[in-house]
Amino acid sequence: MDTETEVVVVGAGLAGLRCARALREAGRDVVVCEAADTVGGRVATDVVDGHLADRGFQLLNPAYPAVGRWVDADALGLQPFPAGVVAPDLAPGGTRLVLADPRREPGALPATLWGALGAGRAPRDAVALARWAAPLLRQTLADPLPDAVAARPPRRRGRSLASRLDPRTDRPLREALDAVGAAGELRRVLERFLAGVVLDDSGSTSSHYVLLLLRSFLTGRPSLPADGMRALPAQLAAPLGDRVLLGRRVEAVEDAPDGGVVVRAGGDSWRARAVVVAADPPAAAALTGAPVAPTRGVVTCWWSLDEAPTDSALLHVDGGARAAGPVVNTAVVSHAAPSYAPAGRHLVQASALLGPTGAPDRPEPSEPDVRRHAARLLGAPDGAEARWRLLARHVVEVALPAQPAPLSTRRPTAVPGRPGVHLAGDHRDTASIQGALVGGERAARAVLARLAGG
Repeated sequence: MDTETEVVVVGAGLAGLRCARALREAGRDVVVCEAADTVGGRVATDVVDGHLADRGFQLLNPAYPAVGRWVDADALGLQPFPAGVVAPDLAPGGTRLVLADPRREPGALPATLWGALGAGRAPRDAVALARWAAPLLRQTLADPLPDAVAARPPRRRGRSLASRLDPRTDRPLREALDAVGAAGELRRVLERFLAGVVLDDSGSTSSHYVLLLLRSFLTGRPSLPADGMRALPAQLAAPLGDRVLLGRRVEAVEDAPDGGVVVRAGGDSWRARAVVVAADPPAAAALTGAPVAPTRGVVTCWWSLDEAPTDSALLHVDGGARAAGPVVNTAVVSHAAPSYAPAGRHLVQASALLGPTGAPDRPEPSEPDVRRHAARLLGAPDGAEARWRLLARHVVEVALPAQPAPLSTRRPTAVPGRPGVHLAGDHRDTASIQGALVGGERAARAVLARLAGG
């Protein structure tokens, strides 16, 4: 026998939780079915011997408008990462670049200027990158020190960066950088840093999407919650109480003859007026028949150390002309987020890309290869990585939706030909926490409009 409800939300990730919250706030009866034994979807944290190991290296940016609107960021006890990157060239005689936001890391200003212009680096390379980033720079100059940094009351802002970007001029990042003549070490370091952010080293990601991401880095302090990234979905889920059903893997979403929808999970079933599928793109496609959105994958390893290889909390990327290993970024996470490791221990993460990005035959990187490369990037003495104790190795095949050019930030939530069936997630908006929350809100509004129309 079917249980009657107004809306079923499939998936208790960020999009599903925000969707369910919006529906409940509008007075609608909603049930959330989640296959896992905890909420969060891709945003999850393992606790291993007192260490917090997020599944994939993730950061929460409180500057995202959706976070400011729907998340109590202060309650999460955010621990910010420093705004910069270290890029050592591991080849013999290689240099070590440090590039940081001098507004937030004033002590890094000399190293940043040297990294941009010193040691024979052509000023034209910096000028070319500035030409590519002109929309971002104009927006930043209009508001040179973000409110969150200056600790001053918010003021009325002009047009957003998103509104200044003409989709007709968008192109893949590699083409956009080629078009302005960007070359040399600065471009290489930028591309290596971005590869770890968008999980793509092929250069096919939308240039406009990258500019929007960089804008969010300049206006916020990407951070980690005191209790790990799991604290974010836990906060979103708390008001929903027992309406979130864990361990309920949905097997079918069927159209009912009366125009409703039947959702089946094991021996349970619900008859609803609408359903929102907030699962990852492959699962959503299987349940709804919608096209599969392409995604990127990542492998993240976490180790416990008794001695940190560096006193820097900055993200490290490989700055060499030829990368010396598979790592796209690594950091001593416990330097930025002390709550992630018990007293007397240090926590290091390193991430590497999964294929098919850039190379269809790219093999899945092994833990020893990732560990050796991370140790070298962080400046550990030769052989020191043998004492690193592996806590977790997460292989996340569906980590982030691909964001090709031209950028599309408002994909439809309704599934064509299936009245009452909607999609939610960052694959409907932008590949980010911002996109997941907005995607959930948009799906909820579409469902509310349908319910109001009878």
